[in-house]
Amino acid sequence: MSTTRIPRRRTLAASATTAIAVGLLSLGVAPAAHADPLPTLCNPAVDRTTSEPFNLQITPLVTDFLIYNVAPGTTGQHSDTLTRVSSATTSIDNRTEITATASALFAKVEVKVGFSVQKTTSSTTSQTVNDTWNLNSPGRYGLYRGTRIITGQYVNRICAQTGPTTGIWVTTSPAPGTFTTYESPEIGSVGCAPAEPVGTVRRAAQLLISNC
Repeated sequence: MSTTRIPRRRTLAASATTAIAVGLLSLGVAPAAHADPLPTLCNPAVDRTTSEPFNLQITPLVTDFLIYNVAPGTTGQHSDTLTRVSSATTSIDNRTEITATASALFAKVEVKVGFSVQKTTSSTTSQTVNDTWNLNSPGRYGLYRGTRIITGQYVNRICAQTGPTTGIWVTTSPAPGTFTTYESPEIGSVGCAPAEPVGTVRRAAQLLISNC
């Protein structure tokens, strides 16, 4: 059975405040870890203080979903409103108000994971998802909006001078803090087969299609 893919990625406007729910973990979607070592050396003439992320994990999450059955002879464009099944929200230490310092931390997260993430107060619950899908083959489809959530820890550090242009980073946090952010959501459709790559939002959506 062939499956029509939606190649475009859409950035959906997002605003503050709902708690994150990583529901796909119960479906066996394991997060990907990015355990990069923290830098140790610094230049006191340039570096002063910083917040450094570590122990990053990436988890695909479906936030809005609808199962659609296309019978033979009924293919074509279908306009639908998706049902919200979960949500993602940016947070620092479980607080959803994101400061300029936190935005700088998320910019470092962005470099580590290799894709853009939310750097301001934002949530995927800001709007209802309405879209049109072009399904050209009969079959059972999952229509979805989803994202990749990035969670991890961070420490605050100061550059302790050891020479005119040399220093070492010293952690000033009594304990690591925690953060959550997410990638700009994508909208698409997925069929029962073939199996989508593990760790993708498409695979997470595929696992939600029943009776395939």
